This record gives sequence, structure tokens and C-alpha cells, in this order.
Amino acid sequence: MTEDSSPWMHVTMPALLRHARTTYGSAMRAALAEGGYDDVPANGMYVIGALALNRTPLSQIVRELRVSKQAAGQLVDALVLRGYLERQIDPSDRRRLTVSLTERGRAAAAAQREAGDAIDAALLARLGETKIAHAREVLATLIDLREEAETE
Repeated sequence: MTEDSSPWMHVTMPALLRHARTTYGSAMRAALAEGGYDDVPANGMYVIGALALNRTPLSQIVRELRVSKQAAGQLVDALVLRGYLERQIDPSDRRRLTVSLTERGRAAAAAQREAGDAIDAALLARLGETKIAHAREVLATLIDLREEAETE
């Protein structure tokens, strides 16, 4: 099928992004279920995956979810209760709690990552490095546009 004959060529970008995201989400959910991690709540995959990168503070992850503080707190509580996260007192400031992945959380993150890597490999095989780089550029620009609009 050529680019011009694809039924997706006339679909709006937001709809394309939603459908594309589902490809990753479905693969990751299936990998989690297969690994015995089928109790990860909605948005839990995002929290687990972001914490696994060890670069993003939980407060930023919660902001990126764009949910209420109450919903975010309930999500973290559920992940703690289900054994994916643990809360600990911050040794440098005993008034603060830190949240980190447990062994179960790290294993769930690995399952998610492997599923995402498989999708990435399939994309690379079909499209090649140049088209993947262009797609990343478009997506990064969309993120930049949002961030610029939020700071105005």
C-alpha cells in the first residue's frame, strides 16, 4: 500500500496519535498480563515506566498525567498496595516521602519496555531510520508547541 492510498492519510493528527498510542498500549498491557502484572491500574504503566527511567521526579510525572491531585494520590496508593511502588522517608528531609519501584515494579517496567522495543523494531523494519527520525521530530515539535503555549 502506498502512502497516498493508505486510509489513514486523511484522518486528523489527533486521531492518528490516539490510534498509534493504542498500538504501544495494547502490546504493553498484553506483556504485563503475560508476566502476571495484570493489576496495573489505568495510568499506572506511565508512572512505572517513567520511574524506571530514574530521571523524572514523581511530582513531574503526576503533572504530566494531567489528573487531579486526588486521582494521582489514589493511583500511587494503588501501585503501592499492589506491590509496584514503595514509599520511604527521605533520609535528607524526614518530612518528605520518596517513592520508588519495588522489584515487582522493576519487572513490570522491563516487560513494558520489551513490548515497546518490539513495536519500535517493527517500525524500524518497515520504515527505516530516516522516517523514524522524521516521526520523532514531528512528535517532539508537538510537545514543544504545547510547552511553549503553557508558558505564555
